[in-house]
Amino acid sequence: MPKPLLFSFLFLSLSLLSNATILTLSQQFKEAPQFYNSPDCPSITNTNTNTNHNNNDNNNNVICYDGAVHVAMTLDTQYIRGSMAAILSVLQHSSCPENNIFHFVTTATANASLLRATLSTSFPYLKFQIYPFDDAHVSGLISTSIRSALDCPLNYARSYLPIILPSCVRRVVYLDSDLVLVDDIAKLAATPLGGDDTVLAAPEYCNANFTSYFTPTFWSNPSLSLTFANRKPCYFNTGVMVIDLDRWRAGDFTNKIEEWMELQKRMRIYQLGSLPPFLLVFAGKIAPVDHKWNQHGLGGDNFRGLCRDLHPGPVVYVFKWIWPGKMILPATSLASAIRINSWQPLMGSR
Repeated sequence: MPKPLLFSFLFLSLSLLSNATILTLSQQFKEAPQFYNSPDCPSITNTNTNTNHNNNDNNNNVICYDGAVHVAMTLDTQYIRGSMAAILSVLQHSSCPENNIFHFVTTATANASLLRATLSTSFPYLKFQIYPFDDAHVSGLISTSIRSALDCPLNYARSYLPIILPSCVRRVVYLDSDLVLVDDIAKLAATPLGGDDTVLAAPEYCNANFTSYFTPTFWSNPSLSLTFANRKPCYFNTGVMVIDLDRWRAGDFTNKIEEWMELQKRMRIYQLGSLPPFLLVFAGKIAPVDHKWNQHGLGGDNFRGLCRDLHPGPVVYVFKWIWPGKMILPATSLASAIRINSWQPLMGSR
């Protein structure tokens, strides 16, 4: 085959493969119904807006609207099932679903066209933007942790939201892609942060053994062990957070988190991934979110059949899964298959 013809054939083959991949992923999910605002909801726009639209002025006006509930999530093809379930659950239980604006962060190398097409096919009326994350920068700061899954650069994207998102976005609800909401996200977004120096709110667990999140090297160091002096540090879940982006930017907290990551490269002060730097900067300084917004730890170890039941107590607004054997991955056991069935209606899988 002549070289020009061969190159043309290869280019055509790759293009067809790419289009087939987009079509295949898009066809995995049904189209969600359109969700409408309640009569008393303020109207932020008469049109939907996502990255498929060319009216940039209109997009910017909507994205910057203070009255919207801004939701930030990471997005990739591996965990797309969980993301789709989370998005649908937010819309389904919102009193003002048309006023929810989603901000999706992907790696710089992700197939943004594929992800955009998947979202637009299943949620034609969704207001969203997709932002590339400079994972090469954070990769140089990541230290090997006890689980390789924790070393994924996208796990650290939450630390960069105030930089990634437009400066006009002042408050955001950050959600992991392994949860579903069963109440109005506007209630969560309205969580009071208290004093002017409080940057975020999250579900806090003061009964957890806080010292276990850091190594003996950390606690035996005279300077490092004073990090939490005059604070009442507690473990908190970074998978459900309400963040004041203005306060974060003013306090340069991304840089503070990076400083701890740089120290971790020089001396081992923790074993986990992106959580400990958050704890070092914010533990004891956050506003608490009611625990009903975090049914934490569903799943347990599905691979060994050690699955946890629902927590006893009052109504739960957020169900969150944990590793290993996440419900958003293919079922590997009867136990995980049963729990996947609980998520299936929200995943919208065909």
